Amino acid sequence: MARGARCYTAPPMPLNEADTRARLIDPALHRLGWERLITREQTPGRIDIVGAGGRRGRRRSTDYLLHAHVDGGGTLPVAVLEAKAEEYAPDHGLEQAKRDARLHYVPFAFATNGHLFVEHELATGRTTRPAPLDRFPRPEELLRRWAIDLRREEAAPLLLPPRDSDRAYQYAAVRAVLERIARGERRALLSLATGTGKTRIAVSLLRALRDAGQLRRALFVCDRKELRQQALGALHNEFGADAAQATTRNPEKNARVVVATYQTLGIDDEDGDDSYLSRHYPENYFSHIIIDECHRSAWGKWRAVLDRNPDAVHVGLTATPRTYEYDGHPADLDTREDEEITRDNHRYFGEPAYEYSIADAMDDGWLAAMKLVRATIITAGRVEREEDIERDDLHGANVRDRPTGAPARVEDMRERYSAASLEQRLHIDERLEEMCRDLFARLLDTGGPHQKTLVFCASDAHADRVAREMGNRYAEWAEANDVRPVDPYAFKCTGESDAAHLSDFKGAASRAFIACTVDLITTGVDVPRLRNVVWFRYLKSPILFHQMLGRGTRIHAESGKLHFTAYDYTNASRLLDASLARPPEAERARGPDAPEERDPPRIFEAEGVEVRIEPEGAVVMVPEGGTLRRMSLDEYRDGIAERILAEAAGIDAFRERWIAFDERQAMLAGLPQGAASADILRAACGIDEGCDAYDVLASAAFDETPRPRLERADRFEETEERDILRAIARQFGYGGTDALDSRGLFQTPGVRAAGGLDALEPDPTATMLDLKRRVLATDAEWRDA
Repeated sequence: MARGARCYTAPPMPLNEADTRARLIDPALHRLGWERLITREQTPGRIDIVGAGGRRGRRRSTDYLLHAHVDGGGTLPVAVLEAKAEEYAPDHGLEQAKRDARLHYVPFAFATNGHLFVEHELATGRTTRPAPLDRFPRPEELLRRWAIDLRREEAAPLLLPPRDSDRAYQYAAVRAVLERIARGERRALLSLATGTGKTRIAVSLLRALRDAGQLRRALFVCDRKELRQQALGALHNEFGADAAQATTRNPEKNARVVVATYQTLGIDDEDGDDSYLSRHYPENYFSHIIIDECHRSAWGKWRAVLDRNPDAVHVGLTATPRTYEYDGHPADLDTREDEEITRDNHRYFGEPAYEYSIADAMDDGWLAAMKLVRATIITAGRVEREEDIERDDLHGANVRDRPTGAPARVEDMRERYSAASLEQRLHIDERLEEMCRDLFARLLDTGGPHQKTLVFCASDAHADRVAREMGNRYAEWAEANDVRPVDPYAFKCTGESDAAHLSDFKGAASRAFIACTVDLITTGVDVPRLRNVVWFRYLKSPILFHQMLGRGTRIHAESGKLHFTAYDYTNASRLLDASLARPPEAERARGPDAPEERDPPRIFEAEGVEVRIEPEGAVVMVPEGGTLRRMSLDEYRDGIAERILAEAAGIDAFRERWIAFDERQAMLAGLPQGAASADILRAACGIDEGCDAYDVLASAAFDETPRPRLERADRFEETEERDILRAIARQFGYGGTDALDSRGLFQTPGVRAAGGLDALEPDPTATMLDLKRRVLATDAEWRDA
């Protein structure tokens, strides 16, 4: 190499984030006493749906989780610190720090660029002005400002280390309850999404209380035997024989932890004074009571348990989100019961001590990603979810009395039928057949009929009919493809049926693939292999919708399940955005399920009605601010385009920013989901997986043709004579723009064989920038070549 020649450095970043941490932040924290009190927490990484499968994105990291020493031994996490490269403003990472502080349940969030820092106190919402990093608080100062007396006996469980198997948010939820206890409070509500391990949290909480010598007797209350068995299994792993289930014959008064259902305790009987609970357990018998799924059991049931044990610590577990945002019509929701349950929970327990939403869990990668497929049903020429079906629409149909099968007249029917009354008061054969045909076709298109699928139906009779029709579809498919059919393929699983096949559905058995239910397994029954959740039932309850949605969110790595598909035929997914705000009384009375007569309504069956199903455009599910936001593909693409156009007015300007490493990273960080935005858009638009993120984003903002990386590399090699540039372009074909900025680029065999870095003389930096421009040729340049 000639003396004085410039050398290409990739990436051209004098002090990136890693260097900022290593050279500026770490030394400063060590000088302030944090050296042995720092951990770095990581989540598994959000799952992006790519093609027919799921792929893990980059792990989400908490740069610094800061602990403080406690007198008497042990440490407690007290703050998070988010680090950014020195070129950024000190508060650039503050929003991420706040999010991580809530995740880890610590009172302080900090952000720094290695020179200055800002602090946010979650309890007060106060944010400081930037200050030099050498004035960062010491561990003892933050512990003092935390303002909790750790010398109190009630604080002892807080100082115990977490279970090794606990995830960060689970440990945080346990500490949130223990902190309330340490402050002298006796009630706490935990709100965590289905599938995030509320039972595991309860076990860890009871373990900490036991190890601190504060657990006398505990009662774990649930409302179904399946939940009881799940809880008992988890408690046995920690407490052994010291955890037992109460039965009608044995109250298990020798056990430290008693697991019981409401039915066993007899507290939903009218005669509460002579219940099983009052006969076997004196007042204040239990020191700690955990109410599982308290959003289902509601106030009337669990109040009796708590009233008999007023001195106990009362903990409620719920999967119900605290708030929703919804801009639809109030009559579109059935919020009365939802509001009462939420109000009763919060009135008794107070605001949740800790919350971890379905969007949080999906964003962190603990829950499966969700693909939403929506369809519109048009019956008798009317869009069901927008218009009632009128009696006159059914003239010409063959109408029968449903219970007897006797012929009936259209004139005997009601004047109109709302969408919610279909399959309740009016059965339309073609409607059911068309919905099952469409669903079965979608299963065939996405991996075949042998996918665990849960269909929510309008009634017990509807579940029977769906199971029968799906079974017939499967039998026809098996015969046409010379496949030996499984038995059963589809089955009914409702509160009125024998759920004999439920264990096969839950397990790995090669049968019982389609479960048709009303709401029997909305909560509490784990089906990790479940790949599809289907709504054939109209819903008005946000709480019920989220419980149903939660059935599909569990990851099952053994079978490769990283995402699930929600098939929405009834516009149920609108409830992702629903609010629990009380609608006016006049509006609430308009609900389509409101009875119109005192006598039992006649149920009719119609045949010969035109029904068709129209697929809707692609929908992108965006975790945002702790909620799942539903966006059309056009909205998502337009949002990305708007962000890019704010940074670059044209394709040439965009390319110039893209080929500069720092500017590319800054642009990606400004997109709705950061670097993952391109992957999400690629999958939703069906863009070739071999395309670089540059092509995906350029197609959204500038209508450029997305071209696969290898196609770009081939075109470059056709017009280039220098072996070194041809070899480097080939690396772009393999790994995209990031490969050209990799520190290992010049160590790859092909590039090294072509002469490596020395072959780029006399100006490696300028040569690399020109190569990137040519590889990323625009449509105009592609045509002119």
